Amino acid sequence: MSRLVHFEIHVDNMDRAKKFYGEVFGWSFQDWSEFAGMPYFGAVTGSEDEPGINGALMQRQSSAPEQNQPLNGYACTMGVEDYDSTEAKILEQGGKVAMPKYALPGMAWQGYYIDTEGNIFGLHQRDVNAK
Repeated sequence: MSRLVHFEIHVDNMDRAKKFYGEVFGWSFQDWSEFAGMPYFGAVTGSEDEPGINGALMQRQSSAPEQNQPLNGYACTMGVEDYDSTEAKILEQGGKVAMPKYALPGMAWQGYYIDTEGNIFGLHQRDVNAK
């Protein structure tokens, strides 16, 4: 079985994207541009003793995704402790709602957002009382 070990978020404006993901999720970044041969920043998304993976922000190599089109790729979903406060941070930092918060009954709250670079990502807060 193969397990997902890394993700890449394609961005138009590296500084804006680092600010967005740093402010909303508390991620930190390491400059790996020399190794990648392009603007490329490793994203540290949590401590090594927590489940999850790290990834990167990389300079977009072609046109941004078209608005109001079906997703063509993977949507990364971030687990959060407080859905509503995270949503507020997303909106404060220039993100937009793609699909509003909804209940996965008896399991969690879920929703989707568009980052400052036009990428879709999800939020997921575990809650057995969601309905």
